[in-house]
Amino acid sequence: MKGLLPVFAGLVLFLQGCYSFTGASIPPHIKTVAVPTFKEQSGAGVAQLSAEFTEKLIDTIELQSSLSIEPDINRADALLEAAIVSFSDESSQIGSETERAITNRITIVVRASFNDRVQNKAFFTKTSFNGFDDYDVGDFAGKEEAIDTVIDQIVDDLFNRMISNW
Repeated sequence: MKGLLPVFAGLVLFLQGCYSFTGASIPPHIKTVAVPTFKEQSGAGVAQLSAEFTEKLIDTIELQSSLSIEPDINRADALLEAAIVSFSDESSQIGSETERAITNRITIVVRASFNDRVQNKAFFTKTSFNGFDDYDVGDFAGKEEAIDTVIDQIVDDLFNRMISNW
């Protein structure tokens, strides 16, 4: 065990140099990003869904990168635009005796584009991000938790794509 400590320490230092959670891999000319409110194009009419996505993504960017949020799109170094293109709440498991739904599945699809406004190039365009989670039929709190879980999944995937593209 004593001999593994230097190996482990070296591995930690090596990995730390390869990836940074503070945004060190972001190009030096990108210091600010604008994140307008996600557009609602799914037609699902779920109140506050666009605002929840936007707020969680902004929080993630601020907590896990060196980027600053710029409210003015025209002054931002980068622009992330996203739209909720699909929202479904459908049966996912049917009971064998009752032939009725036991669980439902929330599935959300977001399409996003991320652009470098300084060098006028796209990091990615119209890329789809999706997530899903199940909840027990009739459990309103469970449905809300499933929606939150899906939002977290998509925000994590979107943020990881933003920082891994550099």
